Amino acid sequence: GETSLGWGNLGYLYRLKSKGGWHLCQVIKATAVPYENPDNLSPFLLQLTRVPVESCSQYETCSECLGSGDPHCGWCVLHNIGRSPPGDRDNGRVVELPFCSISRASYQGRNSLVLETYNVPELSAGVNCTFEDLSEMDGLVVGSQIQCISPAAKEVPQIITENGDHHIVQLQLKSKETGMTFASTSFVFYNCSVHNSCLSCVESPYRCHWCKYRHVCTHDPSTCSFQEGRVKLPEDCPQLLQAEKILVPVEVIKPITLKAKNLPQPQSGQRGYECILNIQGNEQRVPALRFNSSSVQCQNTSYSYEGMEINSLPVELTVVWNGNFNIDNPAQNKVHLYKCGAMRDSCGLCLKADPDFECGWCEGQNQCTLKQHCPAQDSQWLELSSTKGKCTNPKITDINPVTGPREGGTKVTIRGENLGLEFRDIASHVKVAGVECKPLVEGYIPAEQIVCEMGEAKPSQHAGFVEICVAECKPEFMARSSQLYYFMTLTLSDLKPKRGPVSGGTQVTITGNNLNAGSNVIVTFGRQPCLFYRRSTKHIVCNTTASDEGFEKVKVSVRVDKAKIHQELQYEYVEDPTILRIEPEWSIFSGNTPIAVWGTHLDLIQNPQIRAKHGGKEHVNNCEVQNSTEMTCQAPALAVDPSHQSELAERPEEFGFILDNVQSLLILNKTNFTYYPNPIFEVFNPSGILELKPGSPIILKGKNLIPPVAGGNAKLNYTVLVGEKPCVVTVSDVQLLCESPNLIGRHKVMARVGGMEFSPGMVYISPDSPLSLPAIVSIAVAGGLLIIFIVAVLIAYKRKSRESDLTLKRLQMQMDNLESRVALECKEAFAELQTDIHELTSDLDGAGIPFLDYRTYTMRVLFPGIEDHPVLRDLEKGLKLFAQLINNKVFLLSFIRTLESQRSFSMRDRGNVASLIMTVLQSKLEYATDVLKQLLADLIDKNLESKNHPKLLLRRTESVAEKMLTNWFTFLLYKFLKECAGEPLFSLFCAIKQQMEKGPIDSITGEARYSLSEDKLIRQQIDYKTLVLSCVNPDNVNSSEIPVKILNCDTITQVKEKILDAIFKNVPCSHRPKAADMDLEWRQASGARMILQDEDITTKIENDWKRLNTLAHYQVPDGSVVALVSKQVTAYNAVNNSTVSRTSASKYENMIRYTGSPDSLRSRTPMITPDLESGVKMWHLVKNHEHGDQKEGDRGSKMVSEIYLTRLLATKGTLQKFVDDLFETIFSTAHRGSALPLAIKYMFDFLDEQADKHNIHDPHVRHTWKSNCLPLRFWVNMIKNPQFVFDIHKNSITDACLSVVAQTFMDSCSTSEHRLGKDSPSNKLLYAKDIPSYKNWVERYYSDIAKMPAISDQDMNAYLAEQSRMHMNEFNTMSALSEIYSYVGKYSEEILGALDQDDQAGKQKLAYKLEQVITLMSIDS
Repeated sequence: GETSLGWGNLGYLYRLKSKGGWHLCQVIKATAVPYENPDNLSPFLLQLTRVPVESCSQYETCSECLGSGDPHCGWCVLHNIGRSPPGDRDNGRVVELPFCSISRASYQGRNSLVLETYNVPELSAGVNCTFEDLSEMDGLVVGSQIQCISPAAKEVPQIITENGDHHIVQLQLKSKETGMTFASTSFVFYNCSVHNSCLSCVESPYRCHWCKYRHVCTHDPSTCSFQEGRVKLPEDCPQLLQAEKILVPVEVIKPITLKAKNLPQPQSGQRGYECILNIQGNEQRVPALRFNSSSVQCQNTSYSYEGMEINSLPVELTVVWNGNFNIDNPAQNKVHLYKCGAMRDSCGLCLKADPDFECGWCEGQNQCTLKQHCPAQDSQWLELSSTKGKCTNPKITDINPVTGPREGGTKVTIRGENLGLEFRDIASHVKVAGVECKPLVEGYIPAEQIVCEMGEAKPSQHAGFVEICVAECKPEFMARSSQLYYFMTLTLSDLKPKRGPVSGGTQVTITGNNLNAGSNVIVTFGRQPCLFYRRSTKHIVCNTTASDEGFEKVKVSVRVDKAKIHQELQYEYVEDPTILRIEPEWSIFSGNTPIAVWGTHLDLIQNPQIRAKHGGKEHVNNCEVQNSTEMTCQAPALAVDPSHQSELAERPEEFGFILDNVQSLLILNKTNFTYYPNPIFEVFNPSGILELKPGSPIILKGKNLIPPVAGGNAKLNYTVLVGEKPCVVTVSDVQLLCESPNLIGRHKVMARVGGMEFSPGMVYISPDSPLSLPAIVSIAVAGGLLIIFIVAVLIAYKRKSRESDLTLKRLQMQMDNLESRVALECKEAFAELQTDIHELTSDLDGAGIPFLDYRTYTMRVLFPGIEDHPVLRDLEKGLKLFAQLINNKVFLLSFIRTLESQRSFSMRDRGNVASLIMTVLQSKLEYATDVLKQLLADLIDKNLESKNHPKLLLRRTESVAEKMLTNWFTFLLYKFLKECAGEPLFSLFCAIKQQMEKGPIDSITGEARYSLSEDKLIRQQIDYKTLVLSCVNPDNVNSSEIPVKILNCDTITQVKEKILDAIFKNVPCSHRPKAADMDLEWRQASGARMILQDEDITTKIENDWKRLNTLAHYQVPDGSVVALVSKQVTAYNAVNNSTVSRTSASKYENMIRYTGSPDSLRSRTPMITPDLESGVKMWHLVKNHEHGDQKEGDRGSKMVSEIYLTRLLATKGTLQKFVDDLFETIFSTAHRGSALPLAIKYMFDFLDEQADKHNIHDPHVRHTWKSNCLPLRFWVNMIKNPQFVFDIHKNSITDACLSVVAQTFMDSCSTSEHRLGKDSPSNKLLYAKDIPSYKNWVERYYSDIAKMPAISDQDMNAYLAEQSRMHMNEFNTMSALSEIYSYVGKYSEEILGALDQDDQAGKQKLAYKLEQVITLMSIDS
């Protein structure tokens, strides 16, 4: 290639290459630099700079680009950027003219705008006109003009008075080719009608006109009523002219005349003129008279205002006509209402008032009034202008100061009343303590204050009064003070400190006597003034200024007025302090970290401070001097906006020290002081509560906990408080480890570092104490009840003792027996309470929760007691047509309403239909929810129409809707049960089961020693012992034996069940072998093996009572080895083959191994009925007391069975934590890793909407609806029937206890107050103290849900669709449809009749479609 260089304009050198055509490869800028050459051969040196070819994009606007003078750059209009020529390849053009904007925008016609443009490239691809975000349309290009259509009026934001009269938008032209804006201009929309006064209208920059007679502003003058009413110029506006001060005394009838111009004459039908005065917020309207176009008068009226604290009140004045047409008041004329007597209690104050007020002093009434209000015959009225205008009886109320030096010069201020009206009145008649005092003009306030300067006093003068004469010294014009003025001698004794920096700023205290005398103090140190700060009798405090005499001792001089105090005191100026080193040279944004400072003369400074300035804001902090070379400071904060705190270190703009007046240290230049971001802590968890065991460390997570200082040895001083106690802290970059102090309970955690503190939340440290607070309360209550009972029995005993000696002896024996029993029972109750709750929780830890799968769970809730329901089986025939009808809302609603109206449609049928419908609609939950809402709305309407109490809504399952609601929650809360509520419910069930099994349980009556239910409590003393048996592992005979805790009073079946529980601890119930299928084999030490049975040939029979065999019966000792083996028949238990015993045994086994419907639990409690064939009655621990064959002793023990009720308290105390945990989980909106289920919020909002619709505002009714909807319909069912959720077996004693918990749960949701008495049920008494706090939880729960943001139908439908998808094929819907169809067959006539009467059903021919289904089904069958 060939290379060539060439000069361009403006001093650019171009290097071109030719290789099949010329290309620019380099641009060099040439600059001439003057050069001194001794030979004068060349006066200039050419300096060359290489310019990058592609640097044009640095120019951001057209004018910058073309104005740069760079010949290589041009403006690419359609891309709106600077480009070099070869790069502009997109049909754009390089514009070389200096303008690139729209020059003019104008209206043409109503909507079309014509835009004149210059320098625009070829626009054949088209143009878009964009009015910001209001509208966008195609523009029409005609030569250099572009036509656009303005937006419609409705697209423009409404222009209202508050926002001015116009709205500016950017009109932009965009190339359709590039999509870039290549030109823009401002476009204004304006609205004249927002102006409501003539002047603001015509002075608007837009073409607005004022219609005088219509009182409106318009852009179209043709709308004014006639030509004369049209105003274009401000001088033609109707307006009030500037008036002199308008004074109106109160309660005086007076007109107000105002000058104006252009006042319009009201036309026919228009009202006249009025004046409006706004007095202290009250509007007073007064009729006004228009004399002509230039004058108006407010008619004769009196005005008044409240209070005597204001003597003149300016009042807004508005002149209106035709009711509300304001006349402009550009001069803002105001009416001044005044009261002569207000704040003018003396003659002098009265006469010094503004002469225009015409106030005077009425001597007879001793008050300031207008002349007409002063009775002439018995009073003299003084006014300022009269010859007698002088006030008598001057009075002195105060003098200050009351002490001064004899040398004089003290300025004494005398305050009082009637102290003359002119300075000349008092100019020569003032004496203080007998010394002439010369009044000063500048301090004189007429009638109120005189300031005079004292002359010199003689040595003989010590004190005296102040005496004055006003104008002349007649008695009525003379006054004397009640205070005395004293002459003092001032002395000095010492000063502190005696030295300070040469720059000054030291606060020096000079001590002495009488130092508060006189009026003016001057202190000098040598030639420098010490700036006065304050003084008292003993002290004068002043601040030193910089010394111009260097380091030296100077003389201290004090002058008070004209007295110079003679005392030799000296002060030393010494060298200013210096700062040599600070350490560390860093802090955090919030400051307050310790800094050590080394320097010289630091002990001279009284109040040292450290400062940092950043972003124009300064922060200071205090320092503490240790000695002359060391001090410690707290770092100042750095002014960083908290919302924009960067993650980077910052350097302050200024950093230094405020050391008195030392200027050189305000900014330290030699320091690199750096600020690092503040530590940031995380909260413990969303609930803000961290649960810990005692001794566990508390971990606070965060970031920036160690500043990233070079060298890496930075440490911040953290303080962590748990409650009030500090803990030992270990720090890493992302966490603090805090060794928790020896505390239990709930405590707030607070972390402090530097100038900041943060609380990550609370810690709850669970107590290790064997006795919890409820347990201690339980003991106290139990003891109290026992004492009351013993006293009652003793009184009864004492009365009976009088009857006879024989009765006395018998009763005495019974009492002795009773006392020993009560004492024993008390001891046992106390011992039971010592049971450590951890024994229960430790067994639960680690054991997995055997949740049922979704299908089994829903089947148990929807169809309780039916194990193999048809909806789980396939049927051959399809019911697709009937399915279509069920999916038609009109048909489904009509079908349900018709069924419910039939008398033979029972409660069981209603529940069954609801469950079947929900089964069919499982895959269409959105539709199911819609139907459910409609049915519930109908139910609410029906409930309110029938005048039932609103609280009864949803109380009982009397409709399909109520059962559907239960099933709806069943479907949607399964996930919540698995993730949150299931764990505490399972823990409660296990805790109840374990606690019950710690004591005897009667296997026939179901009564237990430990119970929450009074009905299921053993009310006798049962002797028993706990044994630990070693059980051979049936899965692995060679592995170690499993220890199992057993009671010696347990029946053999109970022992087998406890062994199965221990061996298969983590195995779901349905996967375990049944106790009935196993035999218990006792392997004795001798090698003998014995099968143990509930009944065998050794069973004891006594008086027709047969007692079940127990371990005590077989005398099995502690530590014995047992094994579970498959069922077998041996000679030892051959009696079981006999027909007589087989009947009772099988009946007994059915009784205790019942696995049927959970709904029939109440009928499950076995009644002790005699065997019909043998007449023998079975018993285990207690006999049924309805049989009247007990011994005397038995009846005696039953007589005081209530003493055993204290065991309810013991059991309740043990289980309290588990009940609390369950209730707290159910009644809280925030859960670990799981939000409140949408279904709950959605349904509660629906109930609130229904209450609003029916104007039900009683909070109790709304609360009750929500309680009946969720807790009663769903949670109570789950608490009473945990086997619906878990794969477990529930016996009758556990069921009874869960029923008590469920009843407590329901009471907690109730709004009615439960009045408790001695006859109240024990379960209500048992939880009486807990229910109020549970109620608070419920109220807070409902309130929190109400405050949550509403769930949109869109979000809810998405959630329902997701739930349907997850469980799409769980049920056989065809089988369920077949079950529903059975009701169609039963009530076909009624359903067809209802469909015929329904208009919507008629339109959709639903009756015809149903007949088709009936025909098809009859053919199939």
